[in-house]
Amino acid sequence: MKLGQAIKIAFKNITMNKLRAVLTMLGIIIGVAAVIALTSLGMGASTSVSDEISGLGTTTVSVNLSGNSSDEEVVDYDELMAFEEYEEVKAVSPTVTTSSTLKNGTASSSGVTVTGVTTSYETVQDITLQSGRNVMDIDLDNRNKVVVLGYNVATELFGFTNPVDKTVQIDGTTYKVIGVLAEKGEELTGSVDDSVLIPFTTAQRFIGQTYVTSATVLMTDEDSVEMGMAKMKQKLYNQFDGDETLYSVRNQSSVSEALDSVSNTMTLLLAGIASISLIVGGIGIMNIMLVSVTERTREIGIRKAIGARKKDIMLQFLIEAIVLSALGGILGAAIGIGSAEILSSTLDMTSQITWWVVGGSVSFSVLIGIIFGIFPANKASNLSPLEALRYQ
Repeated sequence: MKLGQAIKIAFKNITMNKLRAVLTMLGIIIGVAAVIALTSLGMGASTSVSDEISGLGTTTVSVNLSGNSSDEEVVDYDELMAFEEYEEVKAVSPTVTTSSTLKNGTASSSGVTVTGVTTSYETVQDITLQSGRNVMDIDLDNRNKVVVLGYNVATELFGFTNPVDKTVQIDGTTYKVIGVLAEKGEELTGSVDDSVLIPFTTAQRFIGQTYVTSATVLMTDEDSVEMGMAKMKQKLYNQFDGDETLYSVRNQSSVSEALDSVSNTMTLLLAGIASISLIVGGIGIMNIMLVSVTERTREIGIRKAIGARKKDIMLQFLIEAIVLSALGGILGAAIGIGSAEILSSTLDMTSQITWWVVGGSVSFSVLIGIIFGIFPANKASNLSPLEALRYQ
């Protein structure tokens, strides 16, 4: 029997029992659809996180320090700013942060993040002003009570009125508004739209903290990151007497790699769980093909009696199993792609459909058909012609 004839007969047998064929393929359809949908959403989420981290800058380094008023091992402002002496460092932006309530007459905004910053904050964090100016050296030197409002905070307190040169109350203390940040939206590290900036020295007095607990360091270029980080780590190692639990120096790329690793592991885990449906689908195909062998026993006997060889019978049943699994894989791929798009739109997530995943899922479904089709095909090919012809 030619291959084309075998495929034609396989389709004829499948179409004669449409409902049974659909139910047989259901496990394959669900498995392939689940693998593609979950993998696409997982890879999309990983890409989104990587893009957000990349947006934070691959030449920025986050420095986090232990700090407690009772500790002797703390880092003050001057010690931290000494990092700028390294040729690899372009700018250092130390910060202190607290949460407060801001008021403008009867309008108020609670739970606002108040961040004490230096003049380098604008460069290091790549922020843009909508109006007014940023914190200047004179504000730091004189501990001026001035504030730059985030977009959302400015809108809550002043509506559509320009707040520059007006005043606000921060925990009962009057501050002059010198600027408003341009709207930036939600980011991985939060939103500057819901925060306000005041001079670093003013914030230290406001919070009652003389030491520094965090800073962002901007390196001159990507090639300088590793060397610059090594120098900063060595300085802090000496500062904290070798206790590495009291400080951390991290580049955004290392954070990105860690998150990518976690995301990829979770994506593979979800895909692995979904693949179980494919195995179940394969078992379903094997069971139905065994039933088909029993139903077509007399047909097998007639074919053998008129000259069909063992390999012809085996090929026929094996092709039917492959056709069932291939059709299930193709339908599952279509449903999986559609489901990924619908879920990404409904859940406001990013989906990333990669054709190697689609092709791999369909190919795996065909492989499942081959593996689970061999046993029924072999059983059919081993039937005795005489016994098969006597079967009623």
